[in-house]
Amino acid sequence: MALCICTQEAVKLMREKGVDDGQIIHISSMGGHRLPANMPGAHFYCGTKFMVRALTEGLRRELKSLNSHIRIASISPGMVETEFFDHFLKNDPTRKASDIFSSMKALQSSDIADTVVYILGAPPHVEVHDIMLRPFDQTS
Repeated sequence: MALCICTQEAVKLMREKGVDDGQIIHISSMGGHRLPANMPGAHFYCGTKFMVRALTEGLRRELKSLNSHIRIASISPGMVETEFFDHFLKNDPTRKASDIFSSMKALQSSDIADTVVYILGAPPHVEVHDIMLRPFDQTS
């Protein structure tokens, strides 16, 4: 819901202020592009990320129909070294986030921030739709 409300308010504010060249960036996940087989219970999380993709594309079409030049992009990262996996695995005594991150060099928050900067730096005639990024060693 927060993504919907924040996006709705951002578009409303841009339109009220006469901003016709704004940029909205949704943060999604690789989970919005596939359902991993090795993560029981991930279907709900992935479902919400599939919805981010639908909301992003729906808003893009809506803005185009209004002849708006507000652009919308989505970033879909793979494994990012955050507390997400600690929370996701808290009820699974056989798996620990540290085990996941010891097997590969995960993405860092700064990698996602760099992607945001890339999108913001795109020329006005370029609309970045969806950037998918994951660690080189991530296989799924």
